[in-house]
Amino acid sequence: MKISYNWLQNYFEEELPDPEKISEGIIFHSFEVEEVEKVGNDTIFDIKILPDRAHDCLSHWGIAKEVSAIFDLKLKEKKIGIFKPKPTNLKIEIQDEKCLRYMGRIVRGVKVEESPLWLKEKLNAIGQKSINNIVDSANFVMFDLGQPIHCFDLDKLASEKIIVRNGKTGEKLTTLDKKDINLDESILVIADERDSLAIAGIKGGTKAEVDLSTKNIVIEVANFNSTTTRKTAKKINILTDAVKRYENELSPELCEKAMNSITDLILEVAQGETEDVVDIYLQKVEEKEVNVSIDYINKRLGSNFSKKEIESVWQKLNFRYVEKDGIFVIRIPYLRIDLTGPHDFTEEVIRVLGYDRLEEKMPEIKLETKINETFSKMLWARNKLLNDGYSEVMTYAFRNKGEVEVLASASDKKFLRNNLTDGLKESLKLNQLNAPFLGLSEIKIFEIGTVFLKDKEEIHVAHNQKKEIKEMKLDEFIKNNKSEARSLGELLSTFNFQLSTRRFMPWSIYPFISRDVAVWMPARPQEGAGGTDGDSPDELKKILIENGTELLIREPYIFDSFTKNGKISYAFRLVFQSYDRTLTDNEVNEIMAKINSKISVHTDWQLR
Repeated sequence: MKISYNWLQNYFEEELPDPEKISEGIIFHSFEVEEVEKVGNDTIFDIKILPDRAHDCLSHWGIAKEVSAIFDLKLKEKKIGIFKPKPTNLKIEIQDEKCLRYMGRIVRGVKVEESPLWLKEKLNAIGQKSINNIVDSANFVMFDLGQPIHCFDLDKLASEKIIVRNGKTGEKLTTLDKKDINLDESILVIADERDSLAIAGIKGGTKAEVDLSTKNIVIEVANFNSTTTRKTAKKINILTDAVKRYENELSPELCEKAMNSITDLILEVAQGETEDVVDIYLQKVEEKEVNVSIDYINKRLGSNFSKKEIESVWQKLNFRYVEKDGIFVIRIPYLRIDLTGPHDFTEEVIRVLGYDRLEEKMPEIKLETKINETFSKMLWARNKLLNDGYSEVMTYAFRNKGEVEVLASASDKKFLRNNLTDGLKESLKLNQLNAPFLGLSEIKIFEIGTVFLKDKEEIHVAHNQKKEIKEMKLDEFIKNNKSEARSLGELLSTFNFQLSTRRFMPWSIYPFISRDVAVWMPARPQEGAGGTDGDSPDELKKILIENGTELLIREPYIFDSFTKNGKISYAFRLVFQSYDRTLTDNEVNEIMAKINSKISVHTDWQLR
C-alpha cells in the first residue's frame, strides 16, 4: 500500500523523523518497504502489508499506530462526530448473514462539485484519481482508516429503504466502470425495493451513482464476510481496493469510527444536513482476553526482558491490560484480529523492542539416536530383496477397485489399493516386454508399500517368483526370513551409502528394436583357414559392435549357448534405438545384412 509521509504527519503533534528513518524503522519492526518515492513536497512509501496485518494496516491510521510504537511518539487525539443529526426515515433490511454489519445515514442538501485542493493532493499523492467531493471523501476515509465506504444518490432509489440480499438468477447490474454483471443467488447485493444498486463489498452500480446533479445521499459503511467477498470478486473478475480490505477480514467495530469520519468530511467539503445513523449489527464482536507471563515471553525468545520493558510494549501499542505476579491479562483490541494467543504477544514484544536485543546464542540440542521400528523393518526387507537380485518398483496407490473410495480422482482410479499384487503384475508385464532393452534375461521386481483396507492400513511386501506374485505383511516377511535377520539396530549400523560415480544418460523416447544372432563356432581352436586362437565369442561380439552402427545402444550379450557335435552355438541379442526418430524394420535389416556378411567371411562359422 502507498502511504503518504505528510498524511502520517497529521496523526502527530511532534515532527516525524525524516522519511529515511521512518522507512528503516518500518522495515526492522513491521513490514517491508518496497520503494520510497519523492512526489512534490511529499514522500510516498510503498509498503508491503502481509495478509496477517491487512485488517488493521491497509490504512494511514494503521501505519501511524506502528510508527507511534516504533518511535515512541504519541498519537494526536482527533475529535470527530461533532454534529447534531436529525431524525431519519431510512430503513435497512439485512436478508443474509454474509452482511455482518450495515450502517446507513442520509445527508440532505449536499453540493457535489470538485474537491478542495488539499483533498485532491492527498489522493493524487498515493495514485488515486479525483472524481468529485463526495466520492473523494469516501476514498479518503478508506485510505485513512481502512474501512471501505460507498455513497448512493438517495433520489435515484425507489424509496428510503436499503435491502441487503442475494442476487436473483437472470438479474443484471452495470457497475460504475460500465461492466455488465450477471447476478445469481451466490452474489450478495445492496438493493432498493426494485433493483440492485451495488455488489456488496466490491463495486457500486450506475443506477444510484453520485453525480453533479445529486442533492441527497445515503452513506453506506458496512462489513461483509471475507470469504464470500473474495469468492464473488474472483467469480466476476473484479478486484478493487474495497475487495482487498474485505477479503482480509475487517472488524465490524471499525464501522462506527468510519461513519463519523466520513460524515464530518462530507459536511466539511459538501455541506448538507445529516440524519441519524441506522445501524444493523447482527452479532456483536466479543472482546477477548489473553494471559501471557513474563517467563513465557522470555523462555520463547531466549531473552531476559524485565517487566518494565515488556509493559512498555503494551503501552506503546495502546493495549489495555492488568498485571499480577508476572502475568499480564491483555484485552485484544477489536481491530487486531491477528492476535489470538500468548505466542502472538511474544512476537509483538520482540518486534517492538527490536530483534537486535536478542543474544546470538546457539541452542543446546541433545542428539539422541532413535530407531523407527517400522522404517527399519522396511529397510531390512528392501536390503534383503536387493541382495537377492530384485529391483524395487513403485506402483500407483489409486486403483479401479478396492475397499476405500476417494472423494475425487480420475474416473478409472476411484479407490485406494487393497493389495500390491495387481500393480506388481502390471509392472512385471511391462518390464518383461522391455527386458531386451534393460539387458536382463530374468525380471525380478518387488514393492514395499501401504495397502488400504476398510478399517485399517497395512504395510505389505510383494515380489515375483517367475510369473507368480508373492505378497505378505511386512512382519510376516520378516518372520519368514528370521534366520537371516539380525537386530534392527545392528542392521542399520551396517549400511554404508556411497556416492555413485556413474553418470546419467537420458533414455530415448522412441521404441527399440531387438534382433538375435546365433552362430556355430568350433568348440576348440583348429588349424587351417579361420581356425585360430581368435575364434571365440569375444571376436564375434567385436564384429557385432563394429558393424552395429551408432543405433546399437547396448553392448551385445549372450543369452543362450550350447555344444553339439564338436561345435558350440553362441546366441547374441542386439538392441537398436534412435534418439531422434522411430526406427523402421528396413533400417535394422540393412544393418543385420551387413553383420551377417562379415560373419560369413569366417568359413568355419555358420549362421543358425
